[in-house]
Amino acid sequence: MSPWAALALGLIALSAHGAPQSGYVLQSQDVRALQDDDFRNPGMLWVDEGEALFHAPAGATRVACADCHESMHGVATTFPKKHATSGELIDLTGQVLWCRSKRQKLPTLEHESRSALALTTYVAHQSRGLPFVPVSEMLAPELERGRQYFQSRRGQLNLACRHCHELSVGLHLRGDMNSEGHGNGYPAYRLEWQQVGSLHRRLRSCDIGVRAEPHAPGSDAYIALELYLRDRAAPLVVETPAVRR
Repeated sequence: MSPWAALALGLIALSAHGAPQSGYVLQSQDVRALQDDDFRNPGMLWVDEGEALFHAPAGATRVACADCHESMHGVATTFPKKHATSGELIDLTGQVLWCRSKRQKLPTLEHESRSALALTTYVAHQSRGLPFVPVSEMLAPELERGRQYFQSRRGQLNLACRHCHELSVGLHLRGDMNSEGHGNGYPAYRLEWQQVGSLHRRLRSCDIGVRAEPHAPGSDAYIALELYLRDRAAPLVVETPAVRR
């Protein structure tokens, strides 16, 4: 039995007692098999690309990410968090983009660009199998903003995130089965996208699905929601790059 299959069985058992359940356990056997095998998981292409970018000297400073960061083990479990310089809530991609701009003197990338996704996927992959760090009490206001977003109705369909991801878990919405909506597998390779995408791209899809005005990837609203989802998912572990349908 693969490690991920064993994890799935454990999560199913935990879910019966009210513990959070990864979206992995609701995927079909063929999708789970893709995630289980690093040689078949298409998301690993982004990990490899991100690793190359991480170790390549770049920008006006000719500094590589690896010159400053010897290990990324566990780093992804702490995001979103307050940025050390600006004091603003920032996600992992935002930190990557800040370092590229300020430390390497490189042009700013879009949040959902190929290079940004590759670097984020590589860094997050270094924490695969680790649980997220509990959210600090210092982030209580931001956590509450994320909770309010999750609980609030929006769009022409007048639905909140919770209507699908708390009240309708396991039910089918068209061809998909509603999961609990945890973001622990992102950046993830989605078969419908045929590429790796961020959690924020998935959040935009949800907002568009209820016919609400979506926010931009990297927006304050989605970072706060990501923080709430991280807190809500405990004690699930990082699965990046997960594979989802």
